[in-house]
Amino acid sequence: MTTQKLADRVAIVTGAGGGLGAECARVLASHGARLAVVDINEEAALSVAEALKRAGHEAIAIQTDVSSESDVKAMIERVEESFGQIDILHNNAAVLSVEQRKLDRDICNLDMAAWDRAIAVNLRGAVLCSKYAIPVMLKRGRGSVIFATSGLGAQGDLSLTGYASSKAALNMLPKLVAAQYGKLGIRGNAVQIGLAPSENAHSSMPTELLDILRDNHLTPELGTPRQIADVVAFLASDESSFVTGTTVVADGGFGSHTPSLVAMREFFAKSGGGSM
Repeated sequence: MTTQKLADRVAIVTGAGGGLGAECARVLASHGARLAVVDINEEAALSVAEALKRAGHEAIAIQTDVSSESDVKAMIERVEESFGQIDILHNNAAVLSVEQRKLDRDICNLDMAAWDRAIAVNLRGAVLCSKYAIPVMLKRGRGSVIFATSGLGAQGDLSLTGYASSKAALNMLPKLVAAQYGKLGIRGNAVQIGLAPSENAHSSMPTELLDILRDNHLTPELGTPRQIADVVAFLASDESSFVTGTTVVADGGFGSHTPSLVAMREFFAKSGGGSM
């Protein structure tokens, strides 16, 4: 049976209407947290919250556009009214739809509306949620603020200029939270997430691309949403009480090696020059 390490905690997960956010909500709830399932898609948020309640957990769904200050302020007020406290904020919401991907391109071909949307949701949204959640956390003298960042925020790529820039900025926010509120009991951390798609997402990606990405991981397979959610649960709990102001990398080693590693391994295998 899963230990209830979050039994007395209230958690907000943004972008929790599906995918990785929904899995994070489920895992936090499995550790005993009461959940605010926040998503711009109200129907999706309600579906996740109802499933949590059927499983015996306490959960509410709140439709929120995290880029809207009035929406975020109202969401935080409702969570406090419903549960009386906020202990965990997981800033997971991000915009990365197929349409957004088509427009968030290389700098010369970047649609500036896509850039603005990426910054508004991914970065402004995380700042707004933190701005209004932290004062509630301070009333109890404790809290964990978690940011979902990406390898694209640390490594250059051929596209997704706005997304990458927003994720790079998210690596600074936990440092700021820790510096500004750490002595008052608030911790800030980020999770640099590798490729951990849900099973139904695999079919939407070309097999060749998946093979390339899998080869560049230093684990036998790509990650799963549960593996990421477990890291989020760790950062949310007292198990990580001495971890703050940093980014935890959960990417199967993808960002730890030189870009030429895969090609070099193939070269040495063909030449009989070693087992790299």
